[in-house]
Amino acid sequence: MRAPVVFARVHSLVGCNKAFQRRWQHTKPFYITTPIFYPNAAPHIGHLYSAVIADSIKRYYQLKGETALLLTGTDEHGLKIQQAAAANDMEPIVFCDQISQRFKVRLMDLADKANIQYTTFMRTTEARHHKAVAKIWSILEENGYIYKGKHEGWYSISDEAFYTSGQVQEAVDEKTGKKVMVSVETGQPVEWTVEENYKFKLSACQDDLRAWLSSNPTAVVPQNRMREVQSWIDMGLADLSISRPRSRLTWGIQVPNDPDHTIYVWLDALVNYITATGYPWADNQEGIKNGWPADVHIVGKDIVRFHAIYWPAFLMAANLPLPKQIVAHAHWTMNKQKMSKSRGNVVEPMAAMDYFGVDPVRYYLLRDGGLADDGDYSHEAVMVRYKKDLAGQLGNLLARCTAPALIPSGMVPVYNENAVTKDDHVLQDQLKALPDLFCDRFEDHEYGKALQAIFDVLSEANRHFTDNQPWNLIKDPEQKARLNQVLFYSVESCRMAGILLQCVMPEKSDGILNRLGVDIKERTLAQAHFGTGWPTMEQHRQLGISHSPVIFPRIK
Repeated sequence: MRAPVVFARVHSLVGCNKAFQRRWQHTKPFYITTPIFYPNAAPHIGHLYSAVIADSIKRYYQLKGETALLLTGTDEHGLKIQQAAAANDMEPIVFCDQISQRFKVRLMDLADKANIQYTTFMRTTEARHHKAVAKIWSILEENGYIYKGKHEGWYSISDEAFYTSGQVQEAVDEKTGKKVMVSVETGQPVEWTVEENYKFKLSACQDDLRAWLSSNPTAVVPQNRMREVQSWIDMGLADLSISRPRSRLTWGIQVPNDPDHTIYVWLDALVNYITATGYPWADNQEGIKNGWPADVHIVGKDIVRFHAIYWPAFLMAANLPLPKQIVAHAHWTMNKQKMSKSRGNVVEPMAAMDYFGVDPVRYYLLRDGGLADDGDYSHEAVMVRYKKDLAGQLGNLLARCTAPALIPSGMVPVYNENAVTKDDHVLQDQLKALPDLFCDRFEDHEYGKALQAIFDVLSEANRHFTDNQPWNLIKDPEQKARLNQVLFYSVESCRMAGILLQCVMPEKSDGILNRLGVDIKERTLAQAHFGTGWPTMEQHRQLGISHSPVIFPRIK
């Protein structure tokens, strides 16, 4: 058996300060993936959360001047689909084409509504994906990681996962009141199965997985997920069943050269991440050119085992580069309870965006969403963020500092470093520190803290504006220099916030920067520093024309 290769990270995520001292360039596109979603129900708030995180990361790296790729799609194989097709008296491919197309339309509608700019939509039923999966299987077999054996244990149809006795527990079915066995991780019912299938030597990868995580402390984030993965490895990894008898599962990719077996749905599904990069490649350089290894896999916490143990192990065994980072976010609850249709506490994402607007919902999800711990959704919480942060801080400051009554000429006030007073130091210091603080937190996936840094500055900018009373300064011709300085700080706060918020609120940020007259070429992270891009003492710039004078209108 060929020894697996552990690939070190090609680069580490760096802060804005380093990026601006010297242009940081990858030798490959920055590649982000969402989970590929199971098309068995309408897209929900969890789908939107994963997509918004991934899209915001993509936009962030584009603001840094990177080429960025975003993959999403649907996982269409497995026993769940097969059983659903049988219940509808349809062939799986016909059934799958129908529901997948319906789900894809809904998912694409959701993506379009939420301004998600994906570059590839992958379906696991595509011919190119079958080719990639067959190639991976052949390599794993050639390298000695696959053998045929007997499997006896628990299987969850809902999770499409095998579980050991230590991973299941007895529970009471809410509908029937009967005792059933369920997965400890997901709560989904399991059934005892005994069958012959192919197995993957996961146990042979245990030490290499441990070494990979040890040498890459941010390979899995947040840290509670990393500790969880490490504990699973420390408890010992049993070999993994990677096929089902064709007599039980026909809806999937056939094992190469064995018509009696179907490839395990998770091995099939995970390979989609490299299928999208054109795998099988002529060589690894072709993979790098097309984005592999992935820079960030965005997944939910319920599927971290598959992405942080099984997927790296498959890649190691196939001598392929490992993903650089797996970000496993928490879930959304409502009233501290898991969302479910039976409880009537499900959030309909399209309706939420229709009511609050797309960007406010995107902002709320990243500001209050959970990475380590579940976020608790409520319409009231979205409204508080809208009124307090977006309208109250950002919208209010923009409207006040660009008001014709204070800037009748419509010209951007000019900064004078010789006119800085002690009253300006707090705000000026915060503005100077903001870009690096935002970038460091964003790249550490602390999205709420990154956004908080922006609104802390806006809060100080509003205080500075109010304390200096520009509406009185304009009445005194001798205070013109001070008026310009005060207005500059307010306008500059809005400009910097507008640039940094583009990755999270692209449409609202565009409106803000248009109002300030910021040229489209001056909206990258390189221009997010204090005083960058504004006129000098000898130059002047006109404020822009706002087609929507109120950026954050009142919601009834």
